[in-house]
Amino acid sequence: MKNIFFSTTKYLFFFSFIILLILYLFPGSLIGYFLYGNLGKQPDFISNPIGTSINHLVFFFYLSILGFIFRSNQRKFINRFSFLFLISIILELLHYFIPNRAFELNDLYANSSGVLLAYLIFKFFSKTRN
Repeated sequence: MKNIFFSTTKYLFFFSFIILLILYLFPGSLIGYFLYGNLGKQPDFISNPIGTSINHLVFFFYLSILGFIFRSNQRKFINRFSFLFLISIILELLHYFIPNRAFELNDLYANSSGVLLAYLIFKFFSKTRN
C-alpha cells in the first residue's frame, strides 16, 4: 500500500510539474482563455487583497508537498528544496522575456513562500514523527 501511495504521488508530482511549465511558459493565460476567452485575463480563484499571487502560493505549496512526500524516503532532502525553490524563482523571472506575460514581484514572493512553507511544514512533521 505504501508503494502505491508513493508511486501515485510521484506521477501526480510530475504531471503537476508539466502542467506548471505549460501554464508558466505559454505566452498568455491559458486558464484565462479557457474560463473567459481572453489570454490577457488572469483568473482570481481566491479573492484577496494581493490578487492572483495567492494562486501562485497555493500551487507551489501543493507541488512542493507532493515533491517532498515522494522523495521523503531518499536522503538528499536539501536537493529537492533547492530545486523547487530555484524553479519558483526562475519561472517567474522568465516572464520578463515571454510575450504577453509580466514579471510581478508579488508572484515571485508567493512562489518562493509556497515552497518555503511546504518545506517548513514537512520538516516539522518529519521531526515530530521521529
